[in-house]
Amino acid sequence: MDMSLNIAGGGCTSTVFLMKKRAALLLLLITGICVPMEVAFGQAAANENGTSVSSSSSSPRPSVANIGSLFTFDSVIGRAAGPAIAAAIGDVNSDPTVLPGTRLNLISHNTNCSGFLGTVEALQLMENGVVAVIGPQSSGIAHIISHVVNELHVPLLSFAATDPTLSALQYPYFLRTTQNDYFQMYAIADLVTYYGWREVIAIFVDDDCGRNGISVLGDALATKRAKISFKAAFTPGAPTSHISDLLLEVNQMESRVYVVHVNPDSGLSVFSVAKSLNMMTKGYVWIATDWLPSVLDSLQPVDTDTMNLLQGVVSLRHHNPDTDLKRSFMSRWSNLNHNKSTGASGFNSYALYAYDTVWLAARALDVFLNEGGNISHSSDPKLSETNRSAMNLASLRVFDGGQQFLQTLLRIKFSGPSGQIQFDLDKNLVNPAYDVLNIGGTGSRRIGYWSNYSGLSTISPEVLYTKPQNNSSNNQHLYSVIWPGETSLVPRGWVFPENGKPLRIAVPNRIAYQQFVSKDKNPPGVRGYCIDVFEAAINLLPYPVPRIYILQGNGQRNPNYNELVQAVAQDQYDAAVGDVTIVTNRTKIVDFTQPFMESGLVVVAPVKEQKSSPWAFLKPFTIQMWLVTGAFFLFVGAVVWILEHRMNNDFRGPPSQQIMTIFWLVCFEIICRPLILLNLHFLLVDNFSSIRQYFLLLHRCHEISRRYRGTNAEVKSTCNGNHFFSMHISSKNAV
Repeated sequence: MDMSLNIAGGGCTSTVFLMKKRAALLLLLITGICVPMEVAFGQAAANENGTSVSSSSSSPRPSVANIGSLFTFDSVIGRAAGPAIAAAIGDVNSDPTVLPGTRLNLISHNTNCSGFLGTVEALQLMENGVVAVIGPQSSGIAHIISHVVNELHVPLLSFAATDPTLSALQYPYFLRTTQNDYFQMYAIADLVTYYGWREVIAIFVDDDCGRNGISVLGDALATKRAKISFKAAFTPGAPTSHISDLLLEVNQMESRVYVVHVNPDSGLSVFSVAKSLNMMTKGYVWIATDWLPSVLDSLQPVDTDTMNLLQGVVSLRHHNPDTDLKRSFMSRWSNLNHNKSTGASGFNSYALYAYDTVWLAARALDVFLNEGGNISHSSDPKLSETNRSAMNLASLRVFDGGQQFLQTLLRIKFSGPSGQIQFDLDKNLVNPAYDVLNIGGTGSRRIGYWSNYSGLSTISPEVLYTKPQNNSSNNQHLYSVIWPGETSLVPRGWVFPENGKPLRIAVPNRIAYQQFVSKDKNPPGVRGYCIDVFEAAINLLPYPVPRIYILQGNGQRNPNYNELVQAVAQDQYDAAVGDVTIVTNRTKIVDFTQPFMESGLVVVAPVKEQKSSPWAFLKPFTIQMWLVTGAFFLFVGAVVWILEHRMNNDFRGPPSQQIMTIFWLVCFEIICRPLILLNLHFLLVDNFSSIRQYFLLLHRCHEISRRYRGTNAEVKSTCNGNHFFSMHISSKNAV
């Protein structure tokens, strides 16, 4: 019994064991079948959608994705960006359609506007395995950190670094989610050209953003035939005394158009000093870049003292379309802003860009994970040799999917509170546009728009995008501007410089022909036709030309014009204005303008009155001409007689009759020609009249020449001291 029980027990045990092995084998077979089916399904989905979609079992989504942020917390831009970034992180984590199952973890560091601290804190972020870094706001810090993210393959998304050189190929992992200063400088160049100015003075902070932005402005103005006449740079955080000395220097120059490109936190000090130096009055032009509207928007409501500093200033502001998303975000701002101690709102356009930057990273990360991307980091072999260093750089990890994630970021397109988020081939946001503002009264007034699609216009860019592109100068329009000094008249943009050297203009002090040029008691000390022409030409120039007129000669006799031209060639004078004859030897040493009258010599001499004679018409006929005419008469008559006398009875008879017939026939042929030759007769008469007048005038000139030949003294006295004319007449008389 016991044995059978044992066998039975053993049999049951074996049966259970065999059943477990079979179940395991069956489960393995089922798993082996399901895995290829799932892979095949994933490939089919990839083939259908054109993108690779992997299952969550092959690359599971991480529960947390770290994102870093670098900016200066206590700054105009930082006070706007901080609440916006925090709000965007909360909105992404609460949205089930974006990054399902993955929570964004924000790691923020304060750079305090220090390139050194920014670099150190960027390295600390890399130790936390971040997939992207939002910031920094400073272009100088962005230049430094870009080298770090390039090495570790972590995209750097900056919402405020506007330096144009950051878009170069040497920074492939840098993405700018705000407008590039390249477009802003071309907008300012169009603004300068629109009002007809040709020179500007650039006032800027001597950092990467300031220098590189003003460099682009110079290139943009050069395409419009304008230029930067002076670059006034001051160091970041410069004291008021240094800014005052700088503005005193530029105030002595001729240009009165100032372009201010500085940081938002120190820009108002420039206008405060300018106000104290009386440089915000009539005749001055102040153009500020986008930093000024950022300051004013963050200070809302703006105090009266600040507005008094900025009356008449023209500025640019990032253009953000008025959409429902923008209005919704702005309505939430009072609840988002936690720094209400100052009473200011702190909101500006950089809050919109910071908010959209977080959403850009979240959407790109969602697509990256859906396409099979994996958030993993590995050690950098280049840092393996630094293990002995106390800085522990070997702890820095390379984002393995950084290149794929970067390409995903460049492909993302969506609309946010700031507008359309989409990158072009140069990694700039598409459709760059600015609002043109005129600050006056208690606020600012929009006088138009600028976009790289249509230039300056009073119509919003969104409307113009639907129309054919037209950048012609005739289509550039802005509303009227109230300039400094509360005037609506466009300032000419220049004055006579206080430290400039005037042009030295030589003027011949003539005694004769004073209608051309002469001395005058009233300013500028000279007058005449030549002076009027010169002054009219000077007034057409778009820039000032200070000048003084210096009389050449004592006024008792005409000066030597050869000596006058030689003095200009020797740089004793900068130019000469007067009735200076253009001759070959003078053109070899100086340049002449176009003459106001035709060059030439005219001799005026007394003519002896002669009585007219009824036989005056015979004077053009000489004896030789009479002999030739008579010979032709005889020749024609002889030919006619030879041909006609044998067959024509009229040519027969006594010799006297034949001679009379021949004479009558010749005269008849000359006088009574067919009508077709009548015009030739008129031509002959006109030629005869011209020849007759020529002979009469030539006869008189011969008489004048015989009368004055050899009397050089008389000729010189009638030349009014003109050296060239007297020498020319003397040389002709000597021939």
